[in-house]
Amino acid sequence: MRIPVVAFLLSLAAGPALAEFQKISSATQFTQIVTGKTLTRPLVSLTVTPEGAIAGTGASWEVTGEWRWQDGYFCRDLFWGGMDLGFNCQEVQVSQDRIRFTSDRGQGQSAVFRLR
Repeated sequence: MRIPVVAFLLSLAAGPALAEFQKISSATQFTQIVTGKTLTRPLVSLTVTPEGAIAGTGASWEVTGEWRWQDGYFCRDLFWGGMDLGFNCQEVQVSQDRIRFTSDRGQGQSAVFRLR
């Protein structure tokens, strides 16, 4: 009797984690998702405006930058604590209240943020 209950509870806990990410294909779709939201992950809090600005903090250091949508990718110039992190075009995917950026046009490292 306990095994079905445990299995059911585990399926509820795993549900949101198993939600699949869907690729964002346009600047319009991207801005609809991020407008009015804060992108957060441990020690990072960012806002991304429809006008192309990026601002916030990362590990207590200021983050600033600019972005544009280019050939289906989120392309940004970013500065963190005064350090130039350079230009990079990233694949963007969304799942419920999470958004994932994968560098190098989807071939590099990923970072997942909560949309709050």
